[in-house]
Amino acid sequence: MLKVGMVGIGGISGAHIPAWEAMEETELTALCDIRPERLEPYQDKHLYTDFEEMLNGEQLDILDICLPTYLHADFAIRAMERGIHVICEKPVSLKGEDVERVYDAARRNGVKFMVAQVLRFWPEYELLKEMYDSGKYGKLLSGAMSRLGQIPKWSWDNWMFDERRSGLVPFDLHIHDLDFLVYAFGKPGDARVHRAKRPEQDYFSVVYEYPEFFITTEAAWYASPYPFAASFRFQFERAILACEKEQCVLYEADGTVTDLTEAAEGDTGGINLPKSDAYANEIRYFTDCILEDRFPDRVKPEELHEVIQILNRL
Repeated sequence: MLKVGMVGIGGISGAHIPAWEAMEETELTALCDIRPERLEPYQDKHLYTDFEEMLNGEQLDILDICLPTYLHADFAIRAMERGIHVICEKPVSLKGEDVERVYDAARRNGVKFMVAQVLRFWPEYELLKEMYDSGKYGKLLSGAMSRLGQIPKWSWDNWMFDERRSGLVPFDLHIHDLDFLVYAFGKPGDARVHRAKRPEQDYFSVVYEYPEFFITTEAAWYASPYPFAASFRFQFERAILACEKEQCVLYEADGTVTDLTEAAEGDTGGINLPKSDAYANEIRYFTDCILEDRFPDRVKPEELHEVIQILNRL
């Protein structure tokens, strides 16, 4: 049984905790947050408000880091220096040099490390990559990706409003889509950027150019109470794959329309997407890598570094 600790019991921890609890091979034993009130719902765990105290008081196999971005790399290294495997929420850092720092710590201490870039484990995005890799529907011609919502007003110490600590929309929100593009299609060429940045809101749009196609992206924290929505639409020579308004649909050039939405009703020819939780998928993958003693290469350091470099150039 692998003993798991978590540091940072904020919003995203609510997606991680059920995943750890659902696995037979892991036991989520300890939680740490400097805010005692965040720990109150978890009285069945060992609770800490000091990270070093948790490391000293527990025999952890895995640490799950759900802290603010600017703390990720240092906390990961502190744990790995003690021989603890680490899975860390995205992004690993705002600085490219931190990628080498954390992976060097993993190598020196013989432990596993992974950044939780969750889109790589989302069934809809996995299908998109498979369609591109296989060429089943011809060449990719264009794509559009969108990730929009209201500015987050709930962050501890308002750290998300501080560009030095969060990187704002490019690093906190747009990074999901850019990371997937680098993972699925490789390094883009030119990038055309438009931005409407104000103290109370931040809208960001980039068109990434590839040799045979282009991808239009947008991400925003709006001042108005715009409901969060993420979507994509990719045009191949013989099909369009669109995941919009909680539906994923394949439109083929021969007129066939297939609803691939998870748990889609009716006969879809066995190609509907599996009903799954991407956060659980990434945590399952990381745990399997530890159990099988293989390094989690689904997320590669050179890709993480490339994404950070692109964001810092935009």
